[in-house]
Amino acid sequence: MKAVLCKAFGPARNLVLEDIPAPEPKKNEILLDVHAAGVNFPDTLIIEGKYQFKPPFPFSPGGEASGVVAAVGEKVSHLKVGDRVMALTGWGSFAEQIAVAVYNVLPIPQAMDFTTAAAFSMTYGTSMHALRQRANLQPGETLLVLGASGGVGLAAVEIGKAMGARVIAAASSADKLEVARNAGADELINYSESSLKDELKRLTNGNGVDVIYDPVGGDLFDQAIRAIAWNGRLLVVGFASGRIPELPANLALLKGASVVGVFWGSFAQRQPQDNAANFQQLFKWYSEGKLKPLVSKVYPLEQAGEAIDSLGQRKAVGKVVIGIR
Repeated sequence: MKAVLCKAFGPARNLVLEDIPAPEPKKNEILLDVHAAGVNFPDTLIIEGKYQFKPPFPFSPGGEASGVVAAVGEKVSHLKVGDRVMALTGWGSFAEQIAVAVYNVLPIPQAMDFTTAAAFSMTYGTSMHALRQRANLQPGETLLVLGASGGVGLAAVEIGKAMGARVIAAASSADKLEVARNAGADELINYSESSLKDELKRLTNGNGVDVIYDPVGGDLFDQAIRAIAWNGRLLVVGFASGRIPELPANLALLKGASVVGVFWGSFAQRQPQDNAANFQQLFKWYSEGKLKPLVSKVYPLEQAGEAIDSLGQRKAVGKVVIGIR
């Protein structure tokens, strides 16, 4: 089978496409014929050795995939050959086949195509866990989404609206903000043209925002925490800016605020029943038309490096996907 391989830590241009042996599923795994694979920000880190997991060489990037079950391990009973599924893989999805632990596999809704399914699990799973379990977002609360035109950002905008929040979307350009508006954002902030903190104070009459969804970190974290409401919750989702911020602890004290970590991959493994319940709700919202995943570009497998670069350079809007079959 063909697979995109990382043989040494470095930039995406060093990835190579090669033929390698197909994997053999273990007792609690399925073998997936990959039709599409989602590209996510961790892919930019894992190939450079900057992610919390460092797979042994050679490895294929790609943390999520969709496709058809080609074989099942002997302990797998609820899935069968031919089932259409999406899978959280960690790495390895930029390949024609992958073996996946069954607890990381979910059936795809009948109305969902493979490209959409490959763009769905990580972004919507992360944002749902963040807003439901970690923030306990309530109807009528104000939600700020930083990096609102990216994959997890757009998912947070849509989920926040579905949960009844007033959503403020923040991004670095008018074009990106228009994407967030189309996803349902109520208010928009261009943080390349104005002070994020000042705009948040203005839009909330000085009260601040109840929940901050932050996949960016850096300077935006520093500004946002200074515009958080009493009993507010700041969700630490990621650091796309490249800088992990440091928090003056008195800011949390003065607002009675919480700074809450979000690690969906670990949550999905530790609390699989809660994760499954999250996806039942997500699939319901999808069927009702409340969630409309935006895939801005589909790359062929041989251009996986270009796809990763588009995220690393923060050029991508919504999700980019690798089409494999």
